[in-house]
Amino acid sequence: MSYPYQIKTLEEYKTAYKESLETPESFWSDVANNFYWHKKWDKVLEWNFKEPSIKWYQGAKLNITENCLDRHLKALSDQFAIIWEPNNPTEKKRVLTYKELHQQVCRFSNVLKNNTRTRHCCISLCKDWCHSFGCIWRLQRSKYF
Repeated sequence: MSYPYQIKTLEEYKTAYKESLETPESFWSDVANNFYWHKKWDKVLEWNFKEPSIKWYQGAKLNITENCLDRHLKALSDQFAIIWEPNNPTEKKRVLTYKELHQQVCRFSNVLKNNTRTRHCCISLCKDWCHSFGCIWRLQRSKYF
């Protein structure tokens, strides 16, 4: 899968960078159109460097973590989402498909729900970043909190 702004060469970087400076509203609107939005923005960018004040995607509603996993389930469920290579050579690598990752995220979300964690509750985990990501993702979008 290729995304429009997945930059692969230095020349592509230079072109994208130049466009981002010359027409920032258009450039960042094109980038943002590749995400799933609950509500599109009224204005892409407003800045005032004297105050300083910079506002992005005013009026928009988005759950960016939803774009990381949920939207890929239908088309990519059996493809690798995470390939974890351990530092210790005696440990086995771990591979999770999008479907398996989603199942693990839901599973851990239920652990948190069953232990009375609520929306906006700050949770910090040190191991397996995907679970940490998942708990934040599920708590933010859960209808039960």
